[in-house]
Amino acid sequence: MKILQNLNSPIPIILASKSPRRAQLLQDLGVIFEVIHKSVDESFDIHLSPSDALKQIVEAKLSAFINESENSLVICADTMVALENQIFGKPQNEEEAFQFIQTLSGKTHQVFTGVGIQFKDYKKYFFEKTDVTFRNLEKEEINFYIQNYQPFDKAGAYGIQEWIGHIGIEKINGSYTNVMGLPTQSLFIELKNIMAHFSQLK
Repeated sequence: MKILQNLNSPIPIILASKSPRRAQLLQDLGVIFEVIHKSVDESFDIHLSPSDALKQIVEAKLSAFINESENSLVICADTMVALENQIFGKPQNEEEAFQFIQTLSGKTHQVFTGVGIQFKDYKKYFFEKTDVTFRNLEKEEINFYIQNYQPFDKAGAYGIQEWIGHIGIEKINGSYTNVMGLPTQSLFIELKNIMAHFSQLK
């Protein structure tokens, strides 16, 4: 298929993430890629907006792959959950996970995913925002989810594709895959444009 050939040729692609959800979403786009993960300091200035904080983290991740980006197109991403300017990262334990979800319960929060793309001297950053509304969740429902799904690797302590999303989310406004950790529609357009650009330079 010509579209997939354009995405996968002639530049090798690296997904700089250990997230199985991001890998699956990128694979679902029909992209051929290699997963390489490096530990990066993901701290950020707490006074920044979620979009600017994400940019700081994504740029740190891209900097760790500066050598790889000489020969491969590197994609990295990071996701944050925010409610009234409070950022919810990954919970450290069950107590914090419960606190996160209980705070989000009955409210509309925002999920931001920042994406960085780097190849040679080319660098692009973009982010996407999705509004997510939870119904009022019962304590037993929150505890059941945490104990059975262990959402400690997820921003905001939940995965929209999991049980809590099926029974708890009333509506979303924006990209569903963005909440999962990778805004696939926007990324697909970016990759098409990049591949077309570098193909013309050959």
